[in-house]
Amino acid sequence: MLMNTHEARLDALRKELKARSLDGFVIPISDEHMSEYVGGYAQRLSWLTGFGGSAGTAVVLTDASLEPAAAMFVDGRYTLQVRDQVDGRLYAYESVPQTSVAKWLEEHAPQGAAIGYDAWLHSTKWAEAADKALAAKGGKLVPVETNPVDTVWEDRPAPSPAAALVHPTDLAGETSEAKRAAVSEWLTGRNLDATVITALDSIAWLLNIRGTDVERTPVALSYVIAKADGTADLFIAEEKVTPELRQHLGNSVNIQPRDAFVPGLEGLAGKRVAVDPERAVSAIFEALRQGGATVVEERDPTVLPKAVKNPVEQEGHRKAQARDGAAVSRFLQWLSVEAPQGEVTEMLAADKLQACRQEAGDLRDLSFDTISGAGPNGAIVHYRVSEETNRTLEPNSVYLVDSGGQYPDGTTDITRTVWVGPGEPDAEVKDRFTRVLKGHIALATVTFPKGTAGSQLDVLARHALWQAGLDYAHGTGHGVGSFLSVHEGPQRIAKSAGGQGGTDQELLPGMFLSNEPGYYKTGAYGIRIENLVLVEPREIEGAEGEFFGFETLTHVPIERRLVDRGMLSDAEVAWWNAYHARVLEIIGPQLEGAAKAWLEAQCAPL
Repeated sequence: MLMNTHEARLDALRKELKARSLDGFVIPISDEHMSEYVGGYAQRLSWLTGFGGSAGTAVVLTDASLEPAAAMFVDGRYTLQVRDQVDGRLYAYESVPQTSVAKWLEEHAPQGAAIGYDAWLHSTKWAEAADKALAAKGGKLVPVETNPVDTVWEDRPAPSPAAALVHPTDLAGETSEAKRAAVSEWLTGRNLDATVITALDSIAWLLNIRGTDVERTPVALSYVIAKADGTADLFIAEEKVTPELRQHLGNSVNIQPRDAFVPGLEGLAGKRVAVDPERAVSAIFEALRQGGATVVEERDPTVLPKAVKNPVEQEGHRKAQARDGAAVSRFLQWLSVEAPQGEVTEMLAADKLQACRQEAGDLRDLSFDTISGAGPNGAIVHYRVSEETNRTLEPNSVYLVDSGGQYPDGTTDITRTVWVGPGEPDAEVKDRFTRVLKGHIALATVTFPKGTAGSQLDVLARHALWQAGLDYAHGTGHGVGSFLSVHEGPQRIAKSAGGQGGTDQELLPGMFLSNEPGYYKTGAYGIRIENLVLVEPREIEGAEGEFFGFETLTHVPIERRLVDRGMLSDAEVAWWNAYHARVLEIIGPQLEGAAKAWLEAQCAPL
């Protein structure tokens, strides 16, 4: 009989842990590739707890009589969501980076506890920190041979058997051979024999392949060992390999079954092997060391080249954005007519937006689950609508929609905050929206010197909010892939102390980032304005050194009814007018009838 409640699942897990003589177990959201979004087979945290976010960890202690006997760890993006989805009777709520799993275990695990973990789901640094914390009270971290969640999860889905897909060079802008040659040069320059690449988007980029194994991210489950001689071993399930894939990869890529990966690691005995501690799980380090390899910790050599988009990828993204912008504009025009009637729900709106994208052509998937938040649900930063939470967009309220599409030529991500009429918004909402807008414009128009990190720009987006004693609990900008992950490193615009990696990464021409300041009033509404931007060189007469700025890539009207024009400077009004003139230029020719008339009205000078 299947366990239909999270309480029953938790109880079953505790019984399994007791049978294995474990005093607890740690369940991250990750898979064996340290992915943000994971396939159905790896959704252990969601199955156990009900949590549907993209970042989180649970700790379960075997003794249910302890107080607390389990805890859920999330960052500021999920503070509200976790309370909606995870039963507070079963799990204590913990916030990161304010606390950590290691710190919690040190405080709450029983004396001398043996706490289990799956070494295929955690980083080496995490394991070291947790083991050190447990040792302080006579305990230890114990790697499990098989994941106990998998043992009790009776209807766990199998990994996707879908074939891997070739990503053509005319979209990638560079051959896989050239990319592998660059990795070879990188290895040779560091006196390394090989590097283990485990991040799915890195593999997809390096080999110019894509897949459908993970919802919202077009990747294929696989591993790569890239070697100094320019060859590579690809470990992938045999059912995924097509004749087209073999022809595309050629003789320099040795295709092996996925279950040959660990023997492949052990076969690197005597070799100097680079592994990325941020992207490779602990089990890989252990297999290499046991096999006799010398492990050298280095960042995955594909990460930075992947983040710096070539001219073909940049132009492809602009084309994808133009189609996507037209789709979102059609949706917003539909919403402007239907929502004030009080019959549009969050789910209906999300479905309509997806349909608009599908009609635009070449949509392969959404880039993430659409955040469709009416009223107070908009204050949940990474809200995911369900049958239980589905609200109607009420007349005279705020609606937030954050969405994106996966197209072969680009990945999009856009947030618009909409006023649902027919009345006018109150002064507070307009004030908060305008402060978010001012932050968005400040970041969109900044000029900065070479060597600047995203954390140094973050304050620009928050300044107008800070002046009113307000802030938001998420980063301001993340990297975006090219028909890959919508959240791509290493670049990030965020507070340096926010607990998220990448804030010290220098911003380089060719990088895509989001520009998405926000404001959230719990129980009332959420506001966010998000466009994607491209780092580009800036020519400044008399400049002493190199300077960069941002090209705005997203072109969709911003809600003018929520703007307090009196709060904007002349320069900010000029930006608004120029931006909307560009929106009309790019999107206008793709619309007709009522949609085009709506667009023209929205793009009129402020």
